[in-house]
Amino acid sequence: MFSWTTFLNSFGPLLGAAHFTLAVSVLGIALGLVIGTLICAARLSPAPALRRFAALWVSFLRGVPLLVQLLLVYYLLPVVGVDVPAMVAAVVTVGICASAYISEIWRGAIAALPKGQTEAAAAIGMAPVTQWMRIILPQAVVMSLPALVNELILLVKASSLVSVVGIMEITRASQAEAATTFRPLEVYLAAACLYLAINLCLAALGRFLERRMTV
Repeated sequence: MFSWTTFLNSFGPLLGAAHFTLAVSVLGIALGLVIGTLICAARLSPAPALRRFAALWVSFLRGVPLLVQLLLVYYLLPVVGVDVPAMVAAVVTVGICASAYISEIWRGAIAALPKGQTEAAAAIGMAPVTQWMRIILPQAVVMSLPALVNELILLVKASSLVSVVGIMEITRASQAEAATTFRPLEVYLAAACLYLAINLCLAALGRFLERRMTV
């Protein structure tokens, strides 16, 4: 029979591991925003070499599963003499993977902007960097916010993969709890409820930010 006691008691250790899930997701998308912006700029660059590099970057990262990317980074860094904690390797991998999708989100939002705005800015002598900072990016952020929030929610769910390198996030904590209690159904159901609660909060935050930025 289903044990409500085990189900409720499972939230204690899972909540203790939730900060690792949030840390990997939030830091990963923050890194992904930085790299993704640079990749987007490269894809829109007039330089053919930069465009080809950015296209290859996006194609590779979108074509290789995140788990494989994580294992490659985790085992590659020691080979090249870089010894970092598993948490750092996880954040870097998640950020690099997210950058491919974020760059395409940026590119789609920028393509939807009226070209007359940048043409007018160039006509008055505004530098390209200033155009990006004052005209392009502010509008692109508003247009792409729903997609970025969706990407963050996907990263929260994908963060369960970092358990394979020993990070005690929600999924790994639930595996340990299930092995201790011998009640996997109750424990994994508690983990599912915790993931759902986190993602519902992120979706609500995204709707709030969207309303505020639209105003």
